[in-house]
Amino acid sequence: MSVLIVDHRLCNIDSVARAVEKCGGDPVVSAAPQAVGKAERLILPGVGNFAEAMAVLHKTGWVSAIKDTAASGAVPLLGICLGMQLLASRGEEGGGTEGLDLIPGEVLKLAPSDAAPRVPHIGWNEVVQRRADPVFDGVDDRKDFYFVHSYHFVPSDPATVLSTTPYGQDLVSAVRKGNTFGVQFHPEKSMKAGAQLLRNFLALQPC
Repeated sequence: MSVLIVDHRLCNIDSVARAVEKCGGDPVVSAAPQAVGKAERLILPGVGNFAEAMAVLHKTGWVSAIKDTAASGAVPLLGICLGMQLLASRGEEGGGTEGLDLIPGEVLKLAPSDAAPRVPHIGWNEVVQRRADPVFDGVDDRKDFYFVHSYHFVPSDPATVLSTTPYGQDLVSAVRKGNTFGVQFHPEKSMKAGAQLLRNFLALQPC
């Protein structure tokens, strides 16, 4: 299965590609939006600044390619970490920037209500599954995944939330709308649970 990984130079692409390969996919890393035409799965990774990432996606032509792919419904899309945040309508990082608007909502700075949690949120934390979904098949509820982020996605529609994670508040850690998915954690760094989630993503039947 051909898995296109968007190379916008704001992520360790190699770790995502290796994880996809270990899970049975054929990773294709590309900075060219034209490569979407041959993909069976699309992964949008990312670590860094929302505004900078959107600027790169606009400049390189990825915005329309990603939106068209998502609209077709034929190719499941997975956003990882910053990639999940870019699926939102808007992000406040960098002064306020429009996102891909594939899953309506906004991305806000972490502001834990509890004084103890630090920002950024770095390390292992539990993922509480809020509704059943094939992407979590074989993954125990409240399993720990690896996080690195200072902003979080607040969806407009609670029905798009797949999981939350406690960190001074209940942060949304996975979302889905149709064949578009997002995870705030890094499955490629989350050992067996992360590998299972990636295998599930590769096995999904487009709906």
